[in-house]
Amino acid sequence: MDDLVKQIEELKRQQQSLGHVFSSLHKAVDDLMWYQVMQDVAVVDKVVYCGPPPANTLAQSSQDKGNPLKIHAYTFVPKNIDKNKKHPLLVFVHGGVHANFSTGSAHIIKEMVTQGYIVISSDYRGSTGYGEQFYKFIDYGGLEVEDVYEGRNFMIENEPLVDPDRVGILGWSHGGLITLMNIFRYPDAYKVAYAGVPVSDLVARMGYKGERYHALFSAPYHIGKSAVEDPWEYRRRSPAWHAEKLQTPLLIHTNTNDEDVNVLEVEHLIKSLKAAGKDFEYKIYQNEPGGHVFNRIDTKFAKESRKEIWRFLNKYLKPDFPIE
Repeated sequence: MDDLVKQIEELKRQQQSLGHVFSSLHKAVDDLMWYQVMQDVAVVDKVVYCGPPPANTLAQSSQDKGNPLKIHAYTFVPKNIDKNKKHPLLVFVHGGVHANFSTGSAHIIKEMVTQGYIVISSDYRGSTGYGEQFYKFIDYGGLEVEDVYEGRNFMIENEPLVDPDRVGILGWSHGGLITLMNIFRYPDAYKVAYAGVPVSDLVARMGYKGERYHALFSAPYHIGKSAVEDPWEYRRRSPAWHAEKLQTPLLIHTNTNDEDVNVLEVEHLIKSLKAAGKDFEYKIYQNEPGGHVFNRIDTKFAKESRKEIWRFLNKYLKPDFPIE
């Protein structure tokens, strides 16, 4: 029996390793696709900068312990902008507990770029496509926030066309959480923010998600405890519990039939912001088709909803070619 258990565990390990190999191959193909789909409107690059050292050491080699983590990011500079002046920067945060910045967002990036925005999107720690070790560096709601912030700093320091006084940040779902935590931690770094269907309360979230989802957070290389064992740690990583820190102009969207981020999470965030006396804008859509991705798909309604986002951001960032 012991031998059988060992064989099963070894098969599971091999399956996980193959999964990371396939993710790396998919990422390599997607990198080529970014150049293909954006080459008509933007100069595309993939850069590497450093984020903080990992919080956990279980996924780090002994030789590498304490070293800053290398973060890959995609940058897009519009081809039609005036090179003799500075332009606004949008920090786009991809979603997913374990996911990456993929060409599934290309239509949204094009909408930003064609308005005259320079864009950066980082594959922060825990993102897929960079191997098992990087996957296990995940620090959800923690150092991932720092990785994204350092991407913002990288662009200001290295791209002379960026106006440091016109930087916005946006993201959907888990990207919405990282967006919110960025503006709460670094209110002076961003002029404006948008959070779409944002994960807002991890304690509440663990109450309606299943065991497989719980395991992503309670894994030894991650938080290491369940929300039952340490609800305060989950609360620390939840935007709804930091509402009093808001200083940045903010727009929030949610949808009542969201099958991923239940509207109750976002309602908690909205009520917390109101209770703290904060000035912000929000809209709760009622059962709009698409659920969690209702305004990220290609329908006319989704495009109109995104125009609401662009009009909000444009008020503060003033791109050269704003969508009306």
